[in-house]
Amino acid sequence: MTTLEQKPGVTGGGREHGLTYWAVSDCWNITRRTLTHYQRHPSAVVWQLGFPILSVLLYGYVFGSAMKVPGGGDYREFLMPGMFAMTMAMGFMNTAVAVVTDAAKGVVDRFRSMPMAPSAFASGRGAADLVVAAAELTILAVTALLIGWRADGGAVAALGAFGLLLLLRFSLIWVGVWLGMLVPTPEAAGGLYAVAFPVTMISSTFVAPSLMPGWLGTVAAWNPISSTATATRELFGNPVAGGGTWVEEHALLMAVVWPLVITLVFLPLAVRRFQRLSR
Repeated sequence: MTTLEQKPGVTGGGREHGLTYWAVSDCWNITRRTLTHYQRHPSAVVWQLGFPILSVLLYGYVFGSAMKVPGGGDYREFLMPGMFAMTMAMGFMNTAVAVVTDAAKGVVDRFRSMPMAPSAFASGRGAADLVVAAAELTILAVTALLIGWRADGGAVAALGAFGLLLLLRFSLIWVGVWLGMLVPTPEAAGGLYAVAFPVTMISSTFVAPSLMPGWLGTVAAWNPISSTATATRELFGNPVAGGGTWVEEHALLMAVVWPLVITLVFLPLAVRRFQRLSR
């Protein structure tokens, strides 16, 4: 593991440059370790994709004929951007479970005993999970294409939509890292799925908020997952079914604002929590 010790004769701007270099180097070491784990256990990624793919088949084919899209349009085209957003959002729970598992095995304590950058554990975990998220999104997009979904908004708009999806995942990674260092055991982290599932369901993933009861529709419309789902539907050229509320009309803006706010809140919390853990 690299260190953060100052080299002899390095002062001022050189010292700052050295600290930055070692912080990046330590981040890369954590990233490489995490990706190596996925490489040796690819079933973990397959398991993470099982629920979204099953949901696509279930809602798209079993319930799809009974689902309506306000304003008209094919339900499967409405569904897929929502499924992309839900998969990116649910990924933070996988991060939480992985972090608390490392903590329970003493891995986090070993990292803290080393002269590594305080931000390296969170940033390295975040970088690795973002790479895995991109792989998950690619596999899910291929699945969507196989069932007939198409992005009709153009190549540039489609790339922008995938960028927004990864931005959502990037922001929620820090929530997962923070929760993973907060809960005491892997079993307790698994129990957080009971909280995460309703949060992803009370959104525009499967149904337009305008079709929900008034108060519930308002909660769903202001859910950050809904903003990303609606924005990506617009960029993909899929049915949007907006309800006319301010947050739905400005979905593209909020799909950027929500992740930035979440990152600004939870990234410092994750780094601070890592620093305060007992050795």
